[in-house]
Amino acid sequence: MKVSMTDVMTDNAPRKIILDCDPGHDDAVAMLLAYGNPQIDLLAVTTVMGNQTLEKVTANALAVGTIAGMTAIPFSAGCTRPLVRDLQTAGEIHGDSGMDGPRQPESRITLDERHAVDLLIETIMAHEPGEVTLVPTGALTNIALAARKEPRIVERVREVVLMGGGYHTGNWSAVAEFNIKIDPEAAHIVFNESWPVVMVGLDLTHQALATTEVVDRIAAIGTGPAKFVGELMEFFHAAYRDAQGFEAPPVHDPCAVAYVIDPSVVRTVKAPVNIELRGELTLGMTVTDFRTPAPQGCNTSVAVELDHERFWEMVTKALENIGEVSLEAAAETSRIG
Repeated sequence: MKVSMTDVMTDNAPRKIILDCDPGHDDAVAMLLAYGNPQIDLLAVTTVMGNQTLEKVTANALAVGTIAGMTAIPFSAGCTRPLVRDLQTAGEIHGDSGMDGPRQPESRITLDERHAVDLLIETIMAHEPGEVTLVPTGALTNIALAARKEPRIVERVREVVLMGGGYHTGNWSAVAEFNIKIDPEAAHIVFNESWPVVMVGLDLTHQALATTEVVDRIAAIGTGPAKFVGELMEFFHAAYRDAQGFEAPPVHDPCAVAYVIDPSVVRTVKAPVNIELRGELTLGMTVTDFRTPAPQGCNTSVAVELDHERFWEMVTKALENIGEVSLEAAAETSRIG
């Protein structure tokens, strides 16, 4: 029996997502949150250049997958550069590897041979309309190309919940956030398609601080994955303190996953958003129009307020659910699969 969009939108089944990322310390936490929360059905992990080169961020994604035992999920590498611009990376925040700090295990996961854009399209088209949510936490290059290569996915995607942008705050310029600034043309495509878009930007993610209390709660779990996150946060803390003056690092990307798990953790406001492509000082700005009310048919919302305690409770609970993972068992499962 065919499932209608209404049925899909109202049932209590786990949300099916594809996580498109560029690990990245906070991307790693987003992966672990998505995998460890029972309200998420993680269909695939795709990678895109950004925090570091595609080769490095893909290796990082496979390492995180190995640490968590994510052997039944396809991992696929995507675009090596922005649509029209030169590659920029964020080594001052994420280090030379893109995920400096902890010692990374040798990957026990085999990379899917398909390009990420093709994996995205095939996965969406294999599901009923309204079943798959896209959660991009890096540049939007893969998502934009997928929409252009197979336009039918736009009407089939439930929503795009992305970490990027900011309606007031920038970090890669005075007004532009990194993920949007490094490929603004891709962002322009994604924000101007007809699918629902939720922008989880810096105004929200700067509320998701990994304070000493948070790090201590994670350390108390005592498992390998929790220790890994603690080591990630140790490096992240020093990098953000030195580069941007934060006393505790903002952990951006899992905020988008948290919204998908429970939208009440993140308060949003419906508002038109578009991407500046020409401004000498404003390139990549996510221009948000808060004049009320939002026009009829507005398909974009922006995140404005985070429930900090419930957010970190989600993260710690996900790590508890993942538990201790045997890398040897993960390798055997990967070979069998």
